[in-house]
Order: sequence, then structure tokens, then C-alpha cells
Amino acid sequence: MLCLFWLWLGSAHAATPLNGAWREVHAGDTPQTVLDEYHNGLLQSFNPSLLERFPHGAKGSWVVIAPQPPWDDSARMLTIYPPPLSNVTVYAHDQPQTLALDDFLAPTHGHGRLAWRVPDDQAASQPILLKFEPAETLSAPVSFSLLPWNDYLQQDAQWLVFASACFAVMLAMVLMALCFALMLRDITYAWYAGYIVCYALIQGIQTGFLFHPLEWAWLSGMIVTVGSAAVALSVSFAALFMMRFCELQRHAPLLRVPIVALSIGMIQLVLMRCSHVPLLIAAAQALLNPLLMIGAALLLTAAIIAAARGSRQAWFFLASWTPLLLLTAMSSAQVNGALPELDWLNDASLAGGAFEAVMLSLGLADRALRLRHDRDIVRVLADHDALTNVLNRRAWSERAGALLASTPSRPIALLFLDLDHFKLLNDYQGHNTGDRALVAVAKSLVAELRPSDLLGRYGGEEFVALLDGASPQQAMQVATRLCRRIHRLEIPVTEDAQLLSISIGIAMHQGSDDVESLVERADQAMYDAKLNGRNRVSLYAGGKLANVSSRRLLHVVETRERNH
Repeated sequence: MLCLFWLWLGSAHAATPLNGAWREVHAGDTPQTVLDEYHNGLLQSFNPSLLERFPHGAKGSWVVIAPQPPWDDSARMLTIYPPPLSNVTVYAHDQPQTLALDDFLAPTHGHGRLAWRVPDDQAASQPILLKFEPAETLSAPVSFSLLPWNDYLQQDAQWLVFASACFAVMLAMVLMALCFALMLRDITYAWYAGYIVCYALIQGIQTGFLFHPLEWAWLSGMIVTVGSAAVALSVSFAALFMMRFCELQRHAPLLRVPIVALSIGMIQLVLMRCSHVPLLIAAAQALLNPLLMIGAALLLTAAIIAAARGSRQAWFFLASWTPLLLLTAMSSAQVNGALPELDWLNDASLAGGAFEAVMLSLGLADRALRLRHDRDIVRVLADHDALTNVLNRRAWSERAGALLASTPSRPIALLFLDLDHFKLLNDYQGHNTGDRALVAVAKSLVAELRPSDLLGRYGGEEFVALLDGASPQQAMQVATRLCRRIHRLEIPVTEDAQLLSISIGIAMHQGSDDVESLVERADQAMYDAKLNGRNRVSLYAGGKLANVSSRRLLHVVETRERNH
């Protein structure tokens, strides 16, 4: 899109050299008297190729455009850029023709500019007389160009491609934001969409894109009203958007109140402008520009403060909004007569709007990713035991229930693990030692089990493990290895060299089992292991309990390791 802008900006067209002159309209003026004054050198000269601002007073301004040699008698188009919001009347052979952005009757329309086709029977050296009608708003400077027909068509097509791309980008970003606003139920995206829509509406009116080529005839005669309302609403939406987007409540809380007041004030201006009460309309028009400057300074200050205090999104806001502020400042300077050679600022604002829409969309995407990352961290913290970092009871029960429901045909074994004499450990060595023992046990269990096995802390010194696809024999082998692993930690319980051990109960999943019933049977098997001497495994099978002592196995393994 920006490449299209620079390509269009750099394209050269063989325009006819022009001289210009102007004066304000006086009572009793006729086209002939104005032309006579021009020939007598009584009008104020200006360079038509540079931006010139004509005061649109109570009666308007006369402008004379005189082609200079070499003259060309071929088909030519006179263009006025950027297109003024007021009407422009062209006098040719004493037959006036009115040019306007919202004129849908003229056979030829310029896109992004006012255009008038010079009659074929008009001499190439003949001056062209125009009358700029009075304007309701402050008039913007304009420039003139007289192009051969083919060059005009090429320039017109290039502008249409450029403008269509800019508006398409803004529309795409708006649709994306609205979709995310509905899916995520986040009003931040809605404020962003409202702001971009208003800015696109402003650019559509200023460039005439809404009238030609879109042919929105229902806007005819409403340019000033709709444009002023769009400007005020754009500031209101921008204030509401940046307040949430840049997290002002966290990074710049003192500026929230004035920004909310700015947003409400802009909405009040819209209501005043649409009230049809002359006094309120005049007041709204007088207040609009001062509030715009105050609002721009306020939002810029808030964004800078938020960025300095760590708001990542504030940097996106500054990167997207600062270029538009610079373009707006340069355009305001042009109204006061500065920078007359920069006639591309109007279209640069259109490209800047598309650039801003893309940058803010990237900022919203970054914000969504950050929120998702934070949510994932919170979810991990909520699902995991703070001490041992294994699943807590709630999270383990939820995932175990989902696993039981999804794999009804495969064997599933539940291991209920309880540390032996853990209360004595706490009583003799303190709770800090007990916490360190729990952490060491949890790490050993995680290291011994498969990544697919669900391990959780069920209670104080109780753990549960769900083994998917494990037969009773395999479950017994895994439980025996766990007993060995914990005993080899050699965590002393008391001063008589008694080591921390674990008792494990096993229950196999049956078709009617839920998590609670399966845990209950494994818990019964674990208590049977406790009653039969601890540090052993007990299997609950069909209402019967099968005990397996691991103490002798541990002794054999440790002896072999010492012999090695």
C-alpha cells in the first residue's frame, strides 16, 4: 500500500505550464469584468502548481488559470487538488458549470480531485475562469493542473488503485476487529473498529471517494455535517480505545478522567452539530478544532507516559498515531500558507490511515497473544500444586475423568500412593523438612512415570497416578519401581535410621467406574498395604486384595548395587 503511494507520487505527467491570478468576489462582478481585470494585471498572481489558499468569504473568490506556451489543442483536463468541500463554478463561453464532490450529474468526474474537461472548441491559450463559492468551514489550499486526456486517465487510474488499496486495508482491519470483539467479548476491539471506520469516513469525504466512485448519493449536501461528526467521533473512539489498549488504569491512572471527559465532550459536539439549532451548530463548529488539538496532545502525552512506564501496547499506539499527528500538523501549517510544495499531504494522510490500521491491528494481535500467555500461566498455576508442581486434586480429577471417558476399551490402572510415617517426619524434623521431602518424592515420581501418565497430589502426603494402557502386571511393576525409588532417596524419618517409604494401592478401571469409585478402591488397597507392613504394593482385584512386599526386593537390589 505504501509502495503504491510512493509509486503514484513519483509518477511524472506532462502538465501544461500555468499562470494564475485571483481576487475576492465583489458585488456586481461579471465573468467578463474579472477577465478584463486579469488582462490588465489587476488580480493577485500565484503559482497554480503550488498549493494556494483562497479566502472563501461571504461571496467567494475568483480564480483565473492561464495556460502558457507551448499550447496544446488536444483534449485536456483541468484538475483541482485536493478537492475543496465547497462548489467551484467554471465559466466557459459564458456557460457556467458547477464542480462539486457530491455532484452526480456531471458526465466526467475526477477521483480524489475535481476535474473539468476543457471544451474542444476552446483555444489552448484562452484563460479559464473559476469561482470558488463560499465555504462553511475553513478552506484548504489547492493546486491546479492541466493535463492531456491520456495523462489524466493514467493519473486517475493510479489514484483509484492507491485509494482503493488504502480503504480496503482499513475495511479488512475493521472486519477483523469486529470478529475478535464478538469472539473474545472484548470491547477494546469495538472501540478500535469505530475509530478506524470514522477515520475512513473522514478520508472518504475529503477525497471524494464516497461520491466517486462509490456513488453514495444519500450523502449529497451533508458533507460538512457528516465530516464534522466523523471527526468528533473518531477522537472519542480513539480516546476510549487507547485507554484500554494502553492500560491507562495501570500505567497512567491520573489521565483516565480527562480522557473520558474528552470522549464524552466529543460525543456532545456531535449531538450539538446534528441538533439543527443554529446557535448549537455554531458553538460546536467553534469548539471542534480547539478540542481536537487538546485531545491530540492529551492522547499523545498519555501514550508517552504509559510507554515509559512499561506498556508494550503504548509503543504500538505511538508508532501508528505519531505519523498521523505529524501529517495533521503539516496540513494545518499548509492552511496558514506554509509548505505549499507538499501537495501530496492529503493522499499521505490516506496512506497513513491504512498504516495506522495495520500497526494497531498488530498491537491488538500482540495484546491478544500476551493475554493468552498470561492466561496460560495462570491456568498452569491454578492446575498445579504450588509445592510439588504436579497436578493438584481438582485438575487431576478433571483430566482423569476426561481420560476415563475417552478410552473405555483400554486398560487403565490407578495408583494411590501414601508416604509412610510422614507425620513422624514433620514432628521430629519440622514442616520445612517435610516440604523438602514432598518435593523430592514428587520429582522421583515424575522421573519414574511416563510423560503420558497423570500424576497429582491428592492430599497432604498422598499422590495419585493414572496409567493409561497398563495391565495389572504392568501396574504392579511400575508401583514396585516407585517404592524402590522413594526408599532409595534415603530420607530419614527419625533418629533410629528409619527411612521414608511409600505404600501404594492399585485399582483397575472397570466399565462402570468414575474417578471417585476408582480412587476409593485404590485407597482401600493402599490401606491394606499399610496394614501389612507398609513399603509395599497392594492390588485391588475383583473384591480381593493381593499384597506384594517390596521390602525384600529393595534389599536385594541395594545389595547387588553395593557388590558392584
